[in-house]
Parts: sequence; C-alpha cells; structure tokens
Amino acid sequence: MKQRLPFAVAQPGAVNSSSSFKHLFAETFVTLRPSSRRGLRPTLGLLSILAVLICLAAAGTNAQQPALTSAKATKPAAKPGIVLPPEKANPVRVVRFDKPPVIDGKLDDEVWKQALVLKDFYQVQPGDNTAPSKPTEVLLGYDSKFLYVAYRAFDEPDKVRATVAKRDSIFNDDYVGLFFDTFNDQRKAYEMNFNPLGIQADGVLTEGSGEDFSVDMVVESKGVVNSEGYTVEVAIPFKSLRYEAGKDKLWGIHFYRRIKRFNNELDMWMPLSRDKTSWLSQAGHLTGLEDISTERTLELIPSLTFSETGKRVHSFNPPPAGTDPGRLVNEPVKFDPGLTAKFGITPTVTLDLALNPDFAQVESDQLVVTANQRFPIFFEEKRPFFLEGIDIFRTPLTPVHTRAIIDPDVAVKLTGKRGRNTFGIMLASDNGPGNFTGDERLRAGNLRFLDKNAYIGVLRLKRDVGKDSSLGMIATSYSFIEKHNQLLGVDGRLRIDPQTTFTFQAIGTNSRRFFYNPDLDQSIYRTGNGFGYYYTLNRSGRHFTYQLQGQGRTIDYRADVGFTRRRNTNYEDFFIQYKSEPKPKHKIIYYRLFNSIRTNFDWQARTQAWEDEAQFMLSLPRQTFLGAGMVTGYERLFEEEFGARRTVRPCSPFGPSGPNDPPPCTFRGGPERSTYQQSPYFFIESNPSKTYSFNVFVLHTRNAFDLDFGGGDKFPRVSPAALLDPDAQQDPGPGGDWEVTAGATYQPTSALRASLNYTKSRLQRYDTGRVAFDDNIFSLRTTYQFSRFTFARGRVDYDTLASSVRGQFLLGWTPNPGTAFYLGYNDDLSRNGFNPFTGDLEPGFRRNGRTFFIKMSYLFRRSF
Repeated sequence: MKQRLPFAVAQPGAVNSSSSFKHLFAETFVTLRPSSRRGLRPTLGLLSILAVLICLAAAGTNAQQPALTSAKATKPAAKPGIVLPPEKANPVRVVRFDKPPVIDGKLDDEVWKQALVLKDFYQVQPGDNTAPSKPTEVLLGYDSKFLYVAYRAFDEPDKVRATVAKRDSIFNDDYVGLFFDTFNDQRKAYEMNFNPLGIQADGVLTEGSGEDFSVDMVVESKGVVNSEGYTVEVAIPFKSLRYEAGKDKLWGIHFYRRIKRFNNELDMWMPLSRDKTSWLSQAGHLTGLEDISTERTLELIPSLTFSETGKRVHSFNPPPAGTDPGRLVNEPVKFDPGLTAKFGITPTVTLDLALNPDFAQVESDQLVVTANQRFPIFFEEKRPFFLEGIDIFRTPLTPVHTRAIIDPDVAVKLTGKRGRNTFGIMLASDNGPGNFTGDERLRAGNLRFLDKNAYIGVLRLKRDVGKDSSLGMIATSYSFIEKHNQLLGVDGRLRIDPQTTFTFQAIGTNSRRFFYNPDLDQSIYRTGNGFGYYYTLNRSGRHFTYQLQGQGRTIDYRADVGFTRRRNTNYEDFFIQYKSEPKPKHKIIYYRLFNSIRTNFDWQARTQAWEDEAQFMLSLPRQTFLGAGMVTGYERLFEEEFGARRTVRPCSPFGPSGPNDPPPCTFRGGPERSTYQQSPYFFIESNPSKTYSFNVFVLHTRNAFDLDFGGGDKFPRVSPAALLDPDAQQDPGPGGDWEVTAGATYQPTSALRASLNYTKSRLQRYDTGRVAFDDNIFSLRTTYQFSRFTFARGRVDYDTLASSVRGQFLLGWTPNPGTAFYLGYNDDLSRNGFNPFTGDLEPGFRRNGRTFFIKMSYLFRRSF
C-alpha cells in the first residue's frame, strides 16, 4: 500500500507537494470530492495568470543553467552544515566485473569482492539527515549486458518485515530501492524497489508528476533473510532501460532503505534538503559505464485467450407477458489470439506494435458510487501495451487517456529521447465504437456504425530547457462516423528556484460532431472550437507550501482521445500548508495544517461553487495518522446543465395542466438552485504491525444536493414533484449526506493476505424526509502466494444499490513481465434485485452472467 490514505483523492489545488514520492514520504493527505464545484468570476482567472507572469518575470534566469552531462559534475546540494565526503560529492565509478555473479540473494560470489561499495546512509524521514537506526551497504558492478546491484541491510532477522507479496505490492514490508536518472536530466528516473525476499516493485518517477508503478521491467532479483538482517541481489539488463552511457556520461543515482517498524524510517545514501522540492537534483552520480553492448532487442509476446461467456437473455418461449424470468445462455467458446512486439531501435528509442492485442482484464476496476453523479468517473489504464512509455503522453489536462481506445485491431507506438528532445507517436485503428453484439447489431440506429473503426493518432514532443525545465506540445486526432476531433496544445514545466515551479498547458480543439443545444433542446451536427488551460505555481519549503492553481475548459471543448470531467467551467485554488519539524522520538512525530480556498465559475461569469477547506493532522508512532477537517462552501445548479433552457423556448415551470400548455421545463419551479454547505470530516489510518492495518474516513455534508436522478429500482425519485408524479420535471433539492470509507488488511502468514473495504454513501432530502439513495459497497480480496510467481486470488464485490454481487477467482503464474498463465472464473449475480425484463423484484440470488477463461502469453526476447 502506498504511503497515503487509501481513501484519499489527489485533487488539483490541494496537492501535498512537499514530496514528489508518495510511497517514500509517508505524507497522509486527504481531500474530498472531485473538483467539480467551485466559483467566482473569469476575471479572477485572468488576474491569477497575470500574477503568475509577474512572479516569473521577477524570478530571473535560475532555470536556465545547463544540465550536468559529464564527470565534471558539481557537488549535489545537501542540507546546510553537511559536508559531503568525496565519494558522495564526486561521481562514483562503477567497477566492471570479469564474470557475472549468480543471482541467488546470498552475495557469496567471489566477484562481489571487486564491487564498488556505498555506505554511510542518512536518515531523511522522520529524521532530518540524522544517523540511521540500522546500517546499510550497496554494492555495484557491471558487465557488457547487466548492471549488478546488491544490498546488505543489517537488522535483527526476527524483526524484518518480509512477505511473499505480488509484484508492486511490497510497500507494507521493509524494502530497499534505487532511482536511476539514466539521462542525468533531473526530470525522470527509473525506480526499483525490492523487499527482503527480492520481490520487485518497479516504475518510473517523473518530476512534477510523481510515481507510476504501472510500468514493469524485466529484472532478475533475489533476497534472503539471514542472521545479520537481509541481503538482496539484482541483475538489471541494460536492454530493459533507456539510457545514455559511455565515456564521461553520468547517471543520477539515489539508493535508499525503508524500515517500517521505526516510524516508517527512510534512509538514503545521499542526504536530502527539505528546502528543495526536487530529489533528482540532489542525486549522486554514477560514471564508468563504458563498452556496453548496444545490441538491438526484439521482444515478441504472442497471447492466446480461450473464454466461454454465459448471459441472461429472454426466455426462448416466454411465459405470459410480464412474467419472463429469463434464462442463461452460453455463447460459443471464443478463441482470441494476439501479438504485441517491442523493438529497441537504439538504447533511447523503442517501437511498439500490437496486432489484435489481448486486453482481457485479469483485474477488474474498483467499484465506485455512481448514484447522484453527473460527471464521468476516471479509471486508470491497466493494459500493458498502452502502459509502455505512457509517462511521455501524460500532461495536466489529460488530452490523452488511452482507455478512450477501446479495442484496437492494430496499434503502433514510437517513443524515445534523443539529447534534450523527448517524443512519442501513437496510431491505432479501434473497432470498439462499431463492435456491436447480439440484439445491438439489429437496432436500426446502429446499422451505419456497424463494424466500422475509429482512427486515432497522437503526437507528443517535449524539449528539456535549462537545468530542470521543459517545454512541449501535444496533438491528437480522432475520426469516426459523425465524430471527428482534432486537438493541439502546448505545455511546460519551469523550475524557477529550488523551491518554486510553474507548470502550464493551453489547448485548442476543433470538432465536427453533434453538440447539444439547450436553447433548441436538440443535438445539432456542427463544427465547434474549444479552449482549455491549466497552470500551477507551487512553492514548497521545509515548513510552508504555497500553491496557486487554475484550469478551465469552454463549452465546446472536446478531447475524444483523452478524459474530460466537466466543460464550461473554470477552477481556481489557493492552497497553503504548514508542517512542523519532525521529532522521531516523540509521541507526536509531526503535525500538519492546511487551508485551501477554491472556486468554480462558468464562461458566462456565473458562480458555480466555492469552498474553503481546513484540515489538521497528527503523525503518531506506529505509522498512525489522525486528523480532522471542515469544508464550508456554496454550490449552484443551472437547468441548462441538465437539459433545455427556458429563456428561449416557452415551457411550463410546474408542468402542463392542459393539452395546449407548453411542454414542462427541465427544472420544476425556478431555473436554478443553490445551497450553502458544511462538511466536517475525520480520518485515521494505522499500520502498527506486519500482520494488520486499518483506515477509517467519515464525512457528513449538510445541504448536499440530491440531483433528483433517482437511485435505480430500489430508490425511485423522492423530490416533492416526483412523489406526486414519477415523470415530473427534475427538482434538485438539499439534504444530509453521509460518506464513510473503511478498510482493514490482515496478513497472518507471509503468503496469505486478506483485505476488506467498505464504502457508504447515503443522502436524505430535507423537504420530503425521504432517502434519495443509500449505497453500500463491500469488497473482499484474498490472495495466497504459493511462490513469488504463482498465486491464487479471490475477489467478491457486493453493491447494495445495484443489487450486484460479482466474484472473480484467478489462478496465475507470472514469472516475468510478458510471460503469464491465468485460469479464471468471473461471476455476476443479483441479490434481491429486479428482473431486467419485467422489473419485478426477485428475492435471493439470480445469475446474470459468468465467464470462464484461460489466458496465456510468452515473452520471446532476442538481441542482435
């Protein structure tokens, strides 16, 4: 589990920017709902941008220093008063091995006596460059094909936290790790972490964007717990990295160790200054990587998926009308071959290709509350092909979100870096929009789209500027029948001084598609041009963090290859935080206080919402965080956000009373609604031992809006109008809202892990006293790791509002990224739900569908 509350939502305008690395700095941070409600005037956004430009003008040229590229590197910055010894102040030269070590975790090979040894770590959290609780050593060597890294982590063996975890899930264990800035540009680094058994968690760290653990690299690692603590041995193929090497070339390096029982202690080989926000600019440097094999590498991953799916359909001979129970019909066995390929053209440039790629999900999306939601919900990308090099395409306004590419027949991607220039090109032919099945193929409205493909293109360019800054552009194209979209944007991240950064993006869009017109109450096929912007000015120091942030999108803004939560809105936020000096030996290790003032307004200068949030948090021993906060605010709704606008078209605000009356307005009564809201909340998270952990978050909002959508068959609309007429106009109104999130994890053995999570969302209207919806989501997950690579996993999700029970049971073998075998069964049932054909209540359990599947793939990797 990453070191943040599992229920936390990282929001624009409330980012804890004192650390870029969430799993390394245990910074508990809680914000509330997605930023969909804020307020003020567009003039505020213009004044904010003007203030940012003045700050930039006053900042001078600090960001224009050249990057380190050779062994004549300057001393890495450290805390004032710390004098770096020569082996840290100057680049260290890695030793070339004459023969490879055996990767078994024991470090008993004679060749390790030749290795470069790094020691004398600093405790950087919770201590401030103080002596570590336990010593650590790192050993380094290389040959033409591998970089070898080994760790000696001295400790009491019976107190070492080590479990047989799955990949990327080791953060409740003790672990060691590294950052390799292989271009020494202080902008991006490979990250690799290893628990005491050598199980990996790997990813990419991008300055300003944080960590991405969706990336998996082919790396060999083993670890052993012994009488002196534990040792870890690693062999990193150079062909698994993108890098620059050779005479006088430098890599930025950080080596670190986490000791969980000592208040999540973090020890690092290089000291870190808390007055600087960038860790990569404080890295040590590695040199001497010469005569490395520059073989081109070809990776082929053929895959096969066999599946049989059963679905509930109408009865073949239905009983009398209104009593059709339906029946489960098994579809023919589906055989789905696929191929993905990766070709390393150079150590810095990679070509990826996918032919009918296998995107069968072996892990479904987390269930979320969808009741009373009027904006799309974001889900992360999980498909391996799109995750390769995904950090290149990520920018603040999310113009590229590859889940918009549903099911490509073919996709190709070229990504890399040459000198100061980073680039990415992606093309795809997506059959998802025209891929209809069953009865959907017979519907008249679908015939013109049937079996047609969407064509998608993405171009990304970025250039490093100065020491730690960059400028870039991004362009996307989406083409389908009656849906065409082009997007072009520029963006940048500028390092003003060691504490201050400025990030911006501006995007223009052109679309030819159907746009809904609230004045005419119809969708019109036309051309629409849109604009979006984003900026953040952030200054983070030892104790204080300040951030000014804004973003907005016009009403015709479309990003069909990306993700857009809300249009015709502007968002502004000013955030300030104070964090006390940590005291590792005290009962209160540190405390933190922040305040965030945020607002939304549309492009017609109308306030949509504003909020003021204050939070106080305590960090206590045994990895315990306790806090409380209060959000006060205002929210405003306009009927044209939900349907027709009454200002042009005559309508009846209380519904027609006669045959000649105009049609009803979208909202019953007035054309808008507004409320003043108060939302107190508290939270606790604790991870006191390797056996168990838990978290709880509770929030109550007074005057939260019921949007009068209804909560499905279980909760029909409860507005005053709907109680008299279920088909009455929409009548949003305030009520009391409760949101609860809780979770517990239990790990009785090193191989068995179980977690139970609970989410509750309940809203009761004040005017009628009726419950608008009450949703309870239970998620039970259990995993048994037979070995590092073989596991059995069970998952059951129960959603009371949807009356849905979903189970997923999986047996898997994953020896490396690309090679895998899965045997799985998915089940979809209703419990006390409603018949989809008759609408009648069905007591007990009824099966809606089920799937058996076998998925297999194999990584062929050759160099030439």
